[in-house]
Amino acid sequence: MSSQPDSTDLTVTADMVANVIAIHTAVGDVVEDGQTLLVVESMKMEIPITAPTAGTVTSIGVALGDIVQEGDALVAIRR
Repeated sequence: MSSQPDSTDLTVTADMVANVIAIHTAVGDVVEDGQTLLVVESMKMEIPITAPTAGTVTSIGVALGDIVQEGDALVAIRR
């Protein structure tokens, strides 16, 4: 986890209740549009969470094994 995103960051949020099973990025990483940021598991399905835009990861709001709720902030990206 890292510092809080500021108002210029785009925050990727959880679409459903899920368990974080993999994190494929770190704060400071430059990511491409569509790149997998992390993977969650819900109802025995693995769901990749991808970057909605290219940019730099400014914060990660979850840790491996966390259970996230719908709307929880997962990753912030600065374009």
